Amino acid sequence: MSEAHVNVIETRGLTRTFGGFVAVKDVNLAVREGALHALIGPNGAGKSTLFNLVTRFLAATSGAIFYRGADVTRTPPATLARQGMVRSFQISSVFPHLTTHENVRIALQSRHRETFAFWRGDRTLARYDEEVRALLADVGLEPYARRLATELPYGRKRALELATTLAMDPEVILLDEPMAGMGQEDIARTAALIRRVGEGRTILMVEHNLSVVADICDRITVLRRGEIIAEGTYADVAADPEVRQAYIGSGHD
Repeated sequence: MSEAHVNVIETRGLTRTFGGFVAVKDVNLAVREGALHALIGPNGAGKSTLFNLVTRFLAATSGAIFYRGADVTRTPPATLARQGMVRSFQISSVFPHLTTHENVRIALQSRHRETFAFWRGDRTLARYDEEVRALLADVGLEPYARRLATELPYGRKRALELATTLAMDPEVILLDEPMAGMGQEDIARTAALIRRVGEGRTILMVEHNLSVVADICDRITVLRRGEIIAEGTYADVAADPEVRQAYIGSGHD
C-alpha cells in the first residue's frame, strides 16, 4: 500500500516578468507536507523572486499558487500568515531597540490579534511570559532575554527572527537564506535549529550554502534562469549533468 503525498504548497505555470525580462517562467513546484525543501540555483536563477511569489509579497504575471489545495494566487500575505504560512526575511526584521523577550512577545500578541496590546503594562502582558521563555529556550536565546535586539551577535539575531516566526505557530515556515552572513559556528547551530523546529512542520527555504542543504534538506529544487531544471534528493540533483553545467563558472547563491 503506497502513501499518498499531500502537497502543502503548489504552483502551476507560475510566471513573473519585469518588462521584457522573464524572472520566473512556467514553474510547477510541489512542496510536500512535512518536507524540508530547498530552492537552490546559480546567481540570477530566480530563487528569491519565486520565494516572493509563493509568499505573495510579489504578484504573479500568470499562473496559480495553491496552499493546502486552495487557490491563494491573490491572497494577501497577512491572510496567508494567519492561515499558517509564515516567512522570514534575508535581512533581519526584528525590532532593534526592544529586548529579545519583547520581540517574541509582540509576535505572540500578533498571533492573538491583540494589535494594541503593545501599549499595555507589563502586568497585563505577563500572561505571555511563559510561552516567550519556552520559545527563547527552543532557539537557545534564554541567556539573551533582556538584551536589546540591536546588541545581539548576528547569528543570534537570526535565531530571534526564527523565534518570532515560531511565535506565530505556523504549519509552514518559509526561510529566505537563513544562513546568510553567518560564521561556521552559527551556521551549524542554525542548521540544527531548523532541523529541530521542522519536526511536525513543513519548511521551504532559499539557501546558498550547499553543504547545509545536503545535510538537512530531504528535497531540493534547482532553478536556472527562472526555470526548474532538476528536483529530488541532494544526491539526485548533484549528479544531474544539467545542474553541474548550471554551476560551472557561475558561482552560486
